Amino acid sequence: MANEEKNLVEILDENHPIDISKYINFVHAPQCGAIATFSGTTRDTFEGKAVQELRYEAYVPMAMRCIETICSSARSSWSLNSIGVAHRLGPVPVGETSVFVAISAVHRVDALDACKFVIDEIKATVPIWKKEVYTNGEVWKENSEFIDRRLELGKVAAHGRKCCCGVKTKVDDGTESDCNGGADAT
Repeated sequence: MANEEKNLVEILDENHPIDISKYINFVHAPQCGAIATFSGTTRDTFEGKAVQELRYEAYVPMAMRCIETICSSARSSWSLNSIGVAHRLGPVPVGETSVFVAISAVHRVDALDACKFVIDEIKATVPIWKKEVYTNGEVWKENSEFIDRRLELGKVAAHGRKCCCGVKTKVDDGTESDCNGGADAT
């Protein structure tokens, strides 16, 4: 599998539960000694309020590109075999899975560290929005990872504009910024 990224990334339409075994089976490989997983589920309370369900919306084309970029970043930092990521849209009742990540690697440290990185980056950067529906109302929520990242993203790049939308942002002056202050000619 030289230079081939074995990823399965899906954003599931409303009323399509995540088949966890599908993603575990996808990443399973005889050469791998570890499969690390994360399953984000809807809990029944938040700050003392009874939760009925979560509702997710996304800008799917951008969300898919962002998740693929996150997977590539994980591969550049850890020695990974396969990555499976699924995120549901629409209503997700209490006890059901909203997001699932499975990563296989030869060694557990790579799989575990990469799994944490992938879910943290998804929650911080991917354009998927969550509404918490309570028994007495509802509210759109920002993930704490997004709020923390927003402080970092407010840095001004070399072209004088703030970056907020990924590794590169196209600007009117014919350059691309890498959001770290660097600019490349397009």
